[in-house]
Amino acid sequence: MKKTAKKQKVMVTGGAGYIGSILVPTLLREGFRVQVLDNFMFGQNSLLECCSSPDFEITRGDARDERAVKECMAGADYIIPLACLTGAPICDRNPVEAKGVILDALDVILKFRSKDQRLIYPTTNSGYGLGEKDRFCTEETPLRPVSLYGRLKNAAEEKILSAGNSVSFRLATAFGVSPRMRLDLLVNDFTYRAVNDRFIVLFEAHFKRNFIHVRDITKAFLHAMENFGRMKGEMYNLGLSDANLSKQELCLEIQKQLPDFYFSESAIGKDPDKRDYIVSNAKIEKTGFKPDVSLEKGIAELVKGFRIIRRNQYSNV
Repeated sequence: MKKTAKKQKVMVTGGAGYIGSILVPTLLREGFRVQVLDNFMFGQNSLLECCSSPDFEITRGDARDERAVKECMAGADYIIPLACLTGAPICDRNPVEAKGVILDALDVILKFRSKDQRLIYPTTNSGYGLGEKDRFCTEETPLRPVSLYGRLKNAAEEKILSAGNSVSFRLATAFGVSPRMRLDLLVNDFTYRAVNDRFIVLFEAHFKRNFIHVRDITKAFLHAMENFGRMKGEMYNLGLSDANLSKQELCLEIQKQLPDFYFSESAIGKDPDKRDYIVSNAKIEKTGFKPDVSLEKGIAELVKGFRIIRRNQYSNV
């Protein structure tokens, strides 16, 4: 009788969040065993569809709980720490909690991780902060974060790369529909307003940033797992190379699909989010990675999603 190869195990903290709710079902479909550790702080039920799989295990707990983390990590081939207070506003409101969930929880993982366990970490390209006009930020560009969130994630990236056997993704601003939906992300937020309010007033509409669909973030994790040997020890910008857009340009893209959407720029007032940069994703593209979901397709998906979602209950703040 032919022996069946043992399935690889992936341990995911924060697996019921915006990214995890796409990643975890995908990993199961790809034939991995998946162990999730999540405290369900937003009351989400986004992983219910996974419960029928014998390869899915769920632990309700905190990513800083040493006992829970150690038990969940046992036998894992890959560790993906998604547990996070994601975004500048929630970190500014809860700075001690933010440090705990982002840095202290990572220390717990590194304390118990064996040298053979592979770590794939999502940080943020928010660390570029204020870029130079018309100059693309590469992985060699000095980091100049303008928020506590950016500083904490930069420190986390330094920790995991120093620990070895790891890959870091500097994520562009995510967008798209997820079972654990978020409305506080820029593309999601603007599209929601376009569908429901049909207007928006922009502050500092020229500020630019890069974007990536949540399903393509999952695709990048799988890509890193398949190519870990040649990608380890490095950080990679992860975004759509044709989506380095200002807020005004983003609104124009939304308006192509929702012609009744009106937007204007306020002559006074400032955006509390001071990030303004464009990003090169050439490094990860050279490894063979190519995103699947364009900004146009993502906006179309969101328009349909926001005909279902009516209440603003899907945010991190």
